[in-house]
Amino acid sequence: MINVNDKIRAKVEALPDSPGVYRWKDKDGRIIYVGKAKNLKNRVRSYVREDKNRSPKVAAMIRHAEDLDITMTATEMEALILECNLIKEIHPRYNISLRDDKSYPYVKITTRDEWPRIFVTRNIRHDDGAEYFGPFTDVGSLRATLSLLRKYYPIRNCRSMKVSRPCLQYHLHLCCGPCFELCLKEDYKKYVDTICDLFEGKSTGLVQELKQKMAKASENMAYEEAAKYRDQIRAIESVQQRQNIVANEGDFDVVGLARDGSHAGLEVFYIRYGRMVGKENFSIPESADETDEEIMTAFVRDFYGGNPNSIPREIILPLTVSDQELVSSWLTHLKGTDVKILVPQRGFKRRLKDMAMANAGKYLSDKKLQWEYQDAREQGAVRKLKELLGLPRLPERMECFDISHNQGAETTGSMVVFEHGRPAKKEYRKFKLQTTQGHADDFKSMAEVMSRRYGKEKDWPAPDLIVLDGGLGQLHAALPVIREAGCDAPVIGLAKRIEEIYMEGSEEPVVLDHHEPALQLLQFIRDEAHRFVISYHRKWTNKRNTESILDHVDGIGPTRRNALWHAFRSMDEMRKASVEELAQVPGMNKKTAENLYRFLHMRKDEKQMVINGLESAAAPAAEIKP
Repeated sequence: MINVNDKIRAKVEALPDSPGVYRWKDKDGRIIYVGKAKNLKNRVRSYVREDKNRSPKVAAMIRHAEDLDITMTATEMEALILECNLIKEIHPRYNISLRDDKSYPYVKITTRDEWPRIFVTRNIRHDDGAEYFGPFTDVGSLRATLSLLRKYYPIRNCRSMKVSRPCLQYHLHLCCGPCFELCLKEDYKKYVDTICDLFEGKSTGLVQELKQKMAKASENMAYEEAAKYRDQIRAIESVQQRQNIVANEGDFDVVGLARDGSHAGLEVFYIRYGRMVGKENFSIPESADETDEEIMTAFVRDFYGGNPNSIPREIILPLTVSDQELVSSWLTHLKGTDVKILVPQRGFKRRLKDMAMANAGKYLSDKKLQWEYQDAREQGAVRKLKELLGLPRLPERMECFDISHNQGAETTGSMVVFEHGRPAKKEYRKFKLQTTQGHADDFKSMAEVMSRRYGKEKDWPAPDLIVLDGGLGQLHAALPVIREAGCDAPVIGLAKRIEEIYMEGSEEPVVLDHHEPALQLLQFIRDEAHRFVISYHRKWTNKRNTESILDHVDGIGPTRRNALWHAFRSMDEMRKASVEELAQVPGMNKKTAENLYRFLHMRKDEKQMVINGLESAAAPAAEIKP
C-alpha cells in the first residue's frame, strides 16, 4: 500500500463489497474526485496499491488526498446516477471536465400548461414536462422566426395570466388572449402543435404561404414587401436546417472524437426526422491520462445525464463505452423509451460517424491554437510574475481586495480570486464593513477586511499571493493584520498612478513595462476586484434609496409608515410632534411612537448606525418629551 494517512488506510480496510460511490477529499475538505464502483472495496484499494503504471493524474490525485468518503447503493445503476449527479454539482478537480464551446439557446414550449407559452431559454430543466427544441446556433434567425410565428400562431409568452385585463400583446394581435379565454382551446392547441412541427423539421404550410406572398408582391413590384417575405423564409429555413438531408427518417445523435496530445475534442451532430438540425462542439483539455473509452463514457454520462429531454432514440459513437449496457439502460430509464448505443461499421451511419470525427479534428486543431495563446497569456503571465517579483512559489491562487464607499457611507469590501491566471468566481467574497461606517477611512477598512478574511475564515484555502488595490498606505495597514493571523503569503499593493507595485520590506516600488503580460494580469485582477465591489456597493446603495428612513424604526412597517406620511406633511413636522401626537396616528401605539421619537431626535452618526443595522432605534438616544 502506498503512503497514505492512517485515516484513509483504516477506511479502505473497512470498505464493504457493495456497489456505491466514493469521493476523495483534499486537506481543505474539498472533493477532488468522484467515482462509482460495482465493488467499493476492490475499486478503492486499486488507488492505494503500489502500481508503477499508474497515470500521473491519478498519482497526483492520491498525493493530494487526505480523506475518503463513500455512499453505498443498492445497485450499480443507482451508483451511476449518483456519480453523474455529484460530478454535475461539484465539478471535482480530477474528474474529466467537459467544456461546451458556447451556450446555445433553445426554444421552450410549456406543453404541460393549460395554455402553453413559448420563449427562448438557455437553461434546460428535465423535470418541468416542457418541450425543448434546439440548440440553435443562429440566434438572430431564431428570434426572427419566433417573432414571425407569433403573428401567424398567436400563443402567449407572458409569465403569468393573473391580470385584470388583456395586455398590449393581445391588442397588437400577437396573443389570442387565453387569459380571458378569448380564443378556443382547440384552436390554441392547433397553434402549439403547428409550432412544434415546424421546430421538429416537419413540413408546414407556412413557408409555402410566404413564398406565394413573396411572388405576388414581386409581381406587383412591391419589392420591399417581397424582401420582407424573403427574409422571413430564410429565417425559418435557417432554424429548420432543411438542406442537411441525411436519411429518409431517423432520430439520432452522431458523436465524433479527436485527440491531440493532452487535449480532446468532440463534435455532436443532431439528426431529427432525417435532417441534421444542428451540431455542437465540446473540448476536454488536459486529458492525456484518459483513454478514448474513458472520455467517451464521461461524455455520454455528463451530456445526456444532465439533459434527458435531448436524449435521442439512438446514439452513434466512434467506439464502445465501458458498461455500455448499463449506460444504455440508464438512458432508457431517463427518457422513458428505449435508447440504443451503436458503433456502426458500415453504411451511411458509418459515413456520418466519419464526418463527425473529421469535424471534431478540425475543431480541436482550431481550439488548440486558442488554448496555446490563452496559456501564454495566463500561465505564462503567472510564471513571469513569480520571476519578476521574486516570489517564493508560483502564485497559482491570487486573492485581490478593494474597498468602496460613498463619503464614508455604505462602506463595502471585495475579494476576488484567480486560480492559474483565471477568475475563480465561485471563490469571490464581499464584505459589508462595520468599523468605518459613517466616516471614510480606506486604511482601517482594509485592515478590517484582512482581519475577517485571514483571522476568521480559517477554512478557506490559503493564497499564494495577496494583491491590494492601493499603494504603501494600504500595504502598511494590511500587513500587520495578515501576519498576526498567521498567513505567510507575499503581499503586494498595486497603485493606479503609474501602476507601480509596492512590496513588503521595500519603500521603492517595482515598475513594469505596460506591455508586460505579468502586469496586465495584475491589472486584470485589480480591475475585477473593483468591478465586483462597485456592483455590490451599488446594490446596497440602491436598496437604501428604495427604502423609507422610517423602515429602520422598530415596529414600523408599510401600513404604519403610510399612515404617518398621511398624518404629517414632511419629516420636519414629524420631528416636531410629541410622543402623544405620534401615538394618535391610526395604527400606532405608544411604544412604537417612543421608538420613532428617539430615532427622529438622534444625532446624524447615531442615525447612520441604526440604518446600517449596528444599533436599534429602540435604544435610548434622546430624552423623550411629552
